[in-house]
Amino acid sequence: MAPIGRGDREHPSVSGKEGSGPNLVDGPTELTFSFGPFRLYPRQQLLLRGESRVALGSRAFEVLVALVERAGEVIDKDALTARVWSGFTVDESNVRAQINAVRRALAEGGSGENYVVTVPSRGYRFVATVARSLGDAAQRSPSTAHNGGNLPDRLTRPIGRTDIVAMVSSRLQRGRFVTIVGPAGIGKTTVALAVADKLIGSYKDGARFVDLAPLSDPRLVPSALASVLGVAVRSENPYPALTSFLKDKEMLLLFDNCEHVLLAAAALAEEVLKGAPGVQVLSTSREPLRAEDERVQRLPPLETAPPGSALTAAEALRYPALQLFVERAAASADGYELRDEDVPVVAQICRRLDGIALAIELAASRVDAFGVRGVASRLDDRFHLLTHGRRTALPRHQTLRAAFDWSYELLSEIERAVMRRLGVFAGRFTMEAASFIASDAKVAASKVDEIVADLVEKSLVMSDVRDEIVHYRLSDTARAYALKRLAEDGETQVVTSRHAHYQLDRFERAHADWETWPTAEWLSTYAPQIDDLRSTLDWAFSASGDVGVGVALTAAAVPLWFEMSLMEECRARAELALATLEESASKNDQRRMHLYAAVAWSQMYTTVSARDTGAAWTTAFEIAEALDDTDYRLRTLWGMWASRVNRGEFGQALALANRFVSVADNTEDINDRLVGDRLTGATLHLLGVQSKARQHIERMLASYVAPVRRSHAVRFQFDQRVTARITLARVLWLQGFADQALRCIEINVGEALSINHRLSLCNALAQAACPIALLAGDLLAAERYTRMLLDQTAGDELDIWRAYARCFEGELYVKRSDFTAGLQRLRAGIDQLRRARFVQYLTTFLGGLAEGLAAAGDVLAAKATIDDAIARNEQSEERWCSPELLRTRGVVVLGGGADDAARAAEEDFLASIRLARTQEALAWELRTTISLARLRRDQGRVGEAYDLLLPVYGRFGEGHETNDLRVAKTLLDQLSVHR
Repeated sequence: MAPIGRGDREHPSVSGKEGSGPNLVDGPTELTFSFGPFRLYPRQQLLLRGESRVALGSRAFEVLVALVERAGEVIDKDALTARVWSGFTVDESNVRAQINAVRRALAEGGSGENYVVTVPSRGYRFVATVARSLGDAAQRSPSTAHNGGNLPDRLTRPIGRTDIVAMVSSRLQRGRFVTIVGPAGIGKTTVALAVADKLIGSYKDGARFVDLAPLSDPRLVPSALASVLGVAVRSENPYPALTSFLKDKEMLLLFDNCEHVLLAAAALAEEVLKGAPGVQVLSTSREPLRAEDERVQRLPPLETAPPGSALTAAEALRYPALQLFVERAAASADGYELRDEDVPVVAQICRRLDGIALAIELAASRVDAFGVRGVASRLDDRFHLLTHGRRTALPRHQTLRAAFDWSYELLSEIERAVMRRLGVFAGRFTMEAASFIASDAKVAASKVDEIVADLVEKSLVMSDVRDEIVHYRLSDTARAYALKRLAEDGETQVVTSRHAHYQLDRFERAHADWETWPTAEWLSTYAPQIDDLRSTLDWAFSASGDVGVGVALTAAAVPLWFEMSLMEECRARAELALATLEESASKNDQRRMHLYAAVAWSQMYTTVSARDTGAAWTTAFEIAEALDDTDYRLRTLWGMWASRVNRGEFGQALALANRFVSVADNTEDINDRLVGDRLTGATLHLLGVQSKARQHIERMLASYVAPVRRSHAVRFQFDQRVTARITLARVLWLQGFADQALRCIEINVGEALSINHRLSLCNALAQAACPIALLAGDLLAAERYTRMLLDQTAGDELDIWRAYARCFEGELYVKRSDFTAGLQRLRAGIDQLRRARFVQYLTTFLGGLAEGLAAAGDVLAAKATIDDAIARNEQSEERWCSPELLRTRGVVVLGGGADDAARAAEEDFLASIRLARTQEALAWELRTTISLARLRRDQGRVGEAYDLLLPVYGRFGEGHETNDLRVAKTLLDQLSVHR
């Protein structure tokens, strides 16, 4: 499809509560138009029905203005294109889509009047009487702003459902959990969305729509909610992450189409309601979920006129079933109006369709082809099973099947072929995708767009015209019917295979685009494909599937799971594909390498699995060696290095960094060698070799040029300059350059925000910004950075960085003498890190916990904690913090008050100072010297204390406003008076 420029967006509305009157706005005079119950303000891009704003996309709005301005005239497609899509080439399907959007919006008027008619082969004409007036543009701008959410636009208004909407709304607010129950096609979703629209203003955090129809695996129900909320699911128990995110929210959750995942939906609803007191749940299903505290609201059929009643057309329109039929017939048959003589026929149609909204709409959509009497005559044969089924209480899906059979038979052969083939799409699809899937030797690709547009008009396919590219989808019932027809026609295997290969091609392109596109643009393009990805993988690994496609698709889809933070789903899918591949007769080593890397990658940041990612990385590296794949040698060496660092195996990490450098030396990209410098520098820093660490990092930053592609962020997870500055900032602080370190972290966080790379931002906050601000005593900055980290990981309770954030928050509380809250948070975060066997930085958190316990008076616990920290430190060789741990032990021992406490503390202080000098860690040396000076002062050795502290203090050329230097200056002033 040719580009059509900027996409349609909903026009922003003025903030306020639903149902409130319009707000007056000042402005100049403008020409306005009135027709029926509507007023149109072109300059304000505002359409009112009575006192309420009518939602209309920007392109549809421009189409309406063009038609109204020339009311009564025929306007052809070219004229509309020139007016609405100036400078762009568009397909006629886009014009049709916008005309349909206008018709749907105007149909909300409730009169059944048709405003826009199609003049065959000529164009479109606005047929209503239009009044023009010149008045204040300040007219009324109604308030319909919602508090947030993803509620889909309703294609139909809930005719005849006012009472039921009010009842469900009342029951939901009283009881928190309501399920709307009824047969397929009766309008459950329409009513549920009407309830959500009615109540959304009362929820501080808005409403979220979760469509469960695409899911074939009940285990993915929590993931569906997680995806909508933006919450990462990285463990086999997703509920803690979801309830943690929702616990302080005031929100409505709408779970739609629960019938095929009843147990999973019920369990999810119960967990959410127990853990989130401000959340309410509205669900739709063909049967009750039978969950705790569920209130069931059965949705009755639309009321229709009783047999034998002599009604005029005006009287007949009081019955919702007839009103729905007439509105839909008017939308499909230009100019159709209900006449008195047609009332008995239309009433008979509605009765025989049992007041089922979907069946009525399907019948009305063919009035343009057969007239109401032709439609009624076709019901005799097509709905014999339906009538019989009602008398003998056949399952409800048989009633819906009969309605779809009838509609299906009214389609042409080519329309039938396209409709049933579109059933393979689990989610929304583009016209390009539809053409690929639905076309073959009998169905020309060039004809598919026109056929899809016709199916949209017949309410068998839904369209979303708000974006630059129009998207389409089948309702769940239409898709189920299409798939049954596909099977009956013997096309399932061929079309499903074609769909699978299309998805493979799509995700292989996504994999390539991932290395070059901005993250936000990439996600907006490929994230909506998640449902089709899942359905294709389910088929591929089934008995009738194609495991080769499944394995290849799994490898290609890894970036999507990664960017959507669905790490547990990624792991499970990758492990299944890997197991399948390992069992196959012909092993594809390149796929094995990719999948082992994906498994390791997906495990890296979970705090509950405690899986050893090193084994998977090692296997991937061995395959890369055998394939002589330098790119994956570097990727897997980085993964092996990161795994060792995370587990505190710093000696082995240094060896891996050296191997990385050796491989990088043989590549053409100098940046590879510089990334090796970063790994080496980071490892040396952790081992306590600060000067050499700084040399490596500064060399890397001086020469590294960010690639045009995102390859280094893709291959090594993080932006390399941001990550290098993490180490630089830490080294600068240790060497006594506190001001430079603080500036470095501020620049780094800003850089991570500017490139919109969440992983890099979290790493910069957790590894440098939060700890350095705390070390410097800048508690306001530390609080700001910690809050930022908590916000970034709000849905990631099990994420490593969430554990870091808890620890930093605990240290903040401790420094503010709130020991209860602080120690609780520190313990919780440390426990998560222990479970994950993620020990990098764990020892420093243990040191902070020990000092907090000592300050709170629990000396025994403090002593045990600091002894544990030092033992871990010696085992892991995490030497960079060894001087501080020794100092902390001295402080704890001294606070215990034992007879030899002073001697033992002094030994620790002296050992700390010696080690700090060896590491050239002036910041640690100052801290410990302050502690030793205080001890000697308390022993009456004031002169020694002064002479000890003064030269260390004098070696600092900056950072005099940081906490340690202020404390040192105050202590020196005190000592100078008494020496």
